[in-house]
Amino acid sequence: MKKKILSTLLCAAMAVSMLAGCGKPAAETSSTDSGDKKKEASAGITKEDIKIGFVHVSDASDMGYTYNHDLGTKEMQKTLGISDDQIINKFNVPEGAECDTALRELVDAGCNIIFATSFGFEDYVKEVASEYPDVQFCHATGYQAKDSGLDNMHNYFASIYEARYLAGIAAGLKTESNHIGYVAAFPFAEVISGYTSFYLGARSVNPDVTMDIMYTNSWNDPTIESQVAKALIERGCDVVSQHSDSTAPATTAEEYGAYQVGYNNDMIEAAPKASLISARIDWGIYVTEAVKDVIDGKEIPVDWCKGLADDAVYLSPLNKDIAAEGTQEAIDKAAEEIKSGELQVFAGPLTGTNPDGEKIDIAKGDYYKEQVDQSAPSWNYIIDGCNVIE
Repeated sequence: MKKKILSTLLCAAMAVSMLAGCGKPAAETSSTDSGDKKKEASAGITKEDIKIGFVHVSDASDMGYTYNHDLGTKEMQKTLGISDDQIINKFNVPEGAECDTALRELVDAGCNIIFATSFGFEDYVKEVASEYPDVQFCHATGYQAKDSGLDNMHNYFASIYEARYLAGIAAGLKTESNHIGYVAAFPFAEVISGYTSFYLGARSVNPDVTMDIMYTNSWNDPTIESQVAKALIERGCDVVSQHSDSTAPATTAEEYGAYQVGYNNDMIEAAPKASLISARIDWGIYVTEAVKDVIDGKEIPVDWCKGLADDAVYLSPLNKDIAAEGTQEAIDKAAEEIKSGELQVFAGPLTGTNPDGEKIDIAKGDYYKEQVDQSAPSWNYIIDGCNVIE
């Protein structure tokens, strides 16, 4: 008897369901609802409701890379009207399992978009992004997004090599020994591309210049950066530059009577008698675009890279009190030629060998298309005149 009553009730429920659906099959009704939800999910989010996360390898006190990236965050906030409580920063996160933890904590905190700003974070970004398809993950300096198969993983960088080339002009005109030095973080393409373009800029105004390179094997270690800068100066380098995060090379150069070209920050305040100029990235341009894309429900580019022509890279003001005469004019001329395409930084004739022993030979009239096919730098060849000191 109970079974008969239950059967009758079920039949009645089905009839009501069909009437409510205006005669549509249940599956069709469900599909329409699902489509509406998908459309709603891609419609964006109000700027008052968005939450934004950042994972940084150091903190803004480095006065270098993270400081400069954090300026981009503040630029985005001001442009879009985002409040402080909508942003969560994870500072001083090592490039290890700690990154995985930091990313998951940001997801759990409700972040809609997460920026991971150091090269060694990429594998963790890829893993966590695969588990949370509704959260957008943007990774700086990496290269795996385009082949990841993930719609929510993105890479971004800027053509800093253009600004480094211009900064190299200041070094090439200033050196009296024709021997300059470079404090380099790691033997990665990002770093090698940077110091090669810096050297090419110096050589463009001083054909006799050579450059010694020493690695710190760290992005941010002021003690080692200072030691390496000192070692380069003792080798006769009277101008040193850097791909490292702190102001230590600048202050060390001043201490030992040399000159310095910086990265990420105007370092004249830290070393007014040594710092000539610095190459910088305006991270705010990308961060603002990516966050606005999420707000507007638009797709974020898989690979994003802009350069001098878009003001994504630039130079800090020249220290005219110590720079060589004619430096600003030479930089301005080269900058206009880069913007117009007349000057290609990695132009032939140019030969080099990468750490694996592979050679490259760029013929005269041709050039290496750096950061054209991907946002991450790919030039990793050591050219004549650049001497890596072990």
